[in-house]
Amino acid sequence: MANTYSQLYIHIVFAVKGRQSLISANWKEEIYKYITGIVTNKGQKLIAINGMPDHIHILIGLKPDKSISDLVRDIKSNSSKFINDRKWINAKFEWQTGFGAFSCSHSQLKNVINYIQRQEENHKTKTFKEEYIEFLQLFNIEFKDEYLFSEI
Repeated sequence: MANTYSQLYIHIVFAVKGRQSLISANWKEEIYKYITGIVTNKGQKLIAINGMPDHIHILIGLKPDKSISDLVRDIKSNSSKFINDRKWINAKFEWQTGFGAFSCSHSQLKNVINYIQRQEENHKTKTFKEEYIEFLQLFNIEFKDEYLFSEI
């Protein structure tokens, strides 16, 4: 086959280091646009982005020649530098070391997009930790509280 065809959708979740609520409503749209540019410049398609002051959700269409780890590393390092260069917070801004990456099917895209767009509503009833544990359980990933949440 001469061409490569794929349909890979990845829901990425990562938090501010220490789960601090540092992402301000005053500049969150600007950082989301910047992250969209990073994803686009890496040849990937950003489908949805939103979050809360302490974490972010990104839904991307991933090409098979790109490593998820490399893409998330680039998003986090470049966006941290962008935030720090603008001095939007009084300390050094950092993202957590790890991240979650969850695949979804084309038939679930609308649900995932809707979920990402409704972050503020979702977090009226559950914390980021509760949300993340639900993701892990949904995908049958073993959860070790003391390990996973020791850094984030």
